[in-house]
Amino acid sequence: MPLSAVIVDDEQLARDELTYLLKSADDVNVVAQGKNGLEAISLIKEHNPDLVFLDVQMPGLDGFGVIKKLLDKKIPLPKIVFATAFDQYAVKAFEVNAVDYLLKPFDKKRVAQSVQRARTQQDAEGSPGEKIEALVRMLQAPKAQTSKILLKAVGRMFLVDQRESPPLLPGEHQPHSRGRALVQEFVPVAHG
Repeated sequence: MPLSAVIVDDEQLARDELTYLLKSADDVNVVAQGKNGLEAISLIKEHNPDLVFLDVQMPGLDGFGVIKKLLDKKIPLPKIVFATAFDQYAVKAFEVNAVDYLLKPFDKKRVAQSVQRARTQQDAEGSPGEKIEALVRMLQAPKAQTSKILLKAVGRMFLVDQRESPPLLPGEHQPHSRGRALVQEFVPVAHG
């Protein structure tokens, strides 16, 4: 199935070049183009694309601002490929889980690699229906609730089920007769 793509860049020539290169890539359908961050948000909301090629530096709202706004508005994030002339944003791009980071001028081979990365990630994640089915199965599965406590005894830490007897201390072969008297402090641990 072809990937749907949106291109957002404030430079018309960059949008045209990327559109041209994507036409030669297998199974990519450019459904819309935008020239700024605000257009990016509305196009992503309207078209729900699989992939967005997003410029980092644009007037008004930059590429990272677009991602923040999408998250704030709870709009599902497509796969993002940052496309920019500035390599200084690469680390930040991957911190926000970008699929890839393309430097201008674009190279046909690198664009094809970005598309392949997006496709690989999409295939690995499965369809939305499969995700929902997996989530429902997980929620319906019976869960054994156990309460654990963290015990500190004789300078050592132990994670113990509350129903168990205290741990054996070094040199002991059976639980000590003093019960939990040697426990110096305990910390409840979240259920799980």
